[in-house]
Amino acid sequence: MLNRVILIGRLTRDPELRYTPAGVAVTQFTLAVDRPFTSGGQGEREADFIPVVTWRQLAETCANYLRKGRLTAVEGRIQVRNYENNEGKRVYVTEVIADNVRFLESNKDGGSREEGGSSYSGGTSSGGGSYGGNASQSGGNRPSGNNSRNDSRDPFQDDGRPIDISEDDLPF
Repeated sequence: MLNRVILIGRLTRDPELRYTPAGVAVTQFTLAVDRPFTSGGQGEREADFIPVVTWRQLAETCANYLRKGRLTAVEGRIQVRNYENNEGKRVYVTEVIADNVRFLESNKDGGSREEGGSSYSGGTSSGGGSYGGNASQSGGNRPSGNNSRNDSRDPFQDDGRPIDISEDDLPF
């Protein structure tokens, strides 16, 4: 069986960071994802508004770096949970539990610690267990502050210069 989802969209508001009674960080935000077609005769695109939840270090990273309107990719799983509200009615909630979040745009206001185009992963599980996702280094895929080079610069960013690569290095 497989439960995997990948979404690309824009945040509808700043993420909300909270902590469980046990001190575990959890962040919630909503991603607006355009539908691949236009509606009716007006040619306007419709969007789906999908709730996303991140846990632990990934939650804190998202709360620190994501802001309303930012283009973001989310990878995770769909979870459906239910509870009984104050009026005694059963309420069902469908959300994406993210274990990988990629920031697809750099900070528009020029913040010094923004990691445009960076990817952060973290373990997620509603049952208290965790797994490392794509975290291959000790401490995960977090920005490292002890390097002498400028970590906020994207090495793949187009700086207007041609890329020097030989034809022998191309795979096609």
